[in-house]
Amino acid sequence: MNNAPDNTAHGEFRAPGEVRLVRLLPGPIDRVWAFLTDPEKRARWFCGGLLEQKAGGKIVFAMVHKNIAPGETPPPEYAQVQDPGVTFEGKVLRCEPPHLLVFTFGSDDSEVTFELTPEGDRVRLVLSHRTRGSEQAELSNYASGWHIHCDHLIAVLTDGHRPPFWSSHRTLKTEYEMRLAGRV
Repeated sequence: MNNAPDNTAHGEFRAPGEVRLVRLLPGPIDRVWAFLTDPEKRARWFCGGLLEQKAGGKIVFAMVHKNIAPGETPPPEYAQVQDPGVTFEGKVLRCEPPHLLVFTFGSDDSEVTFELTPEGDRVRLVLSHRTRGSEQAELSNYASGWHIHCDHLIAVLTDGHRPPFWSSHRTLKTEYEMRLAGRV
């Protein structure tokens, strides 16, 4: 495919407070959708927790990163995310299976969109995270987090090797901070 995205490319800052990542995943689309919405499947690459597949529904983010990064030592500021884990809630804003999922991420000022489009036997994922207010200060953290989580999703979907989580996150966060500052 000539317009296939580079699955290792950095996300783009398309507007103030917004990062967008594009990945091409192995399909079919229903399988990818299940890895976004099924708590057990989602826990293998991001976080577990309930997701009510309807507008106005609840989503629970049960992040226990020792399950996706076993044996790794996180930076001190993320120690609680590694073990014992953190749990918080959001709200589903839109849900159109198996193509679109939009939810708040902890606060109403942080919104995540997953768009899935079939492309032959593959699925184009467009992931956007938009922030407002004080959440904008977290944009490089969100960008680096989604980047490494997408790497883990690809590894899970392909039965491939998972890259180290925390060292990758640390490197990516620095790179995204430089991009936000316009130094790349």
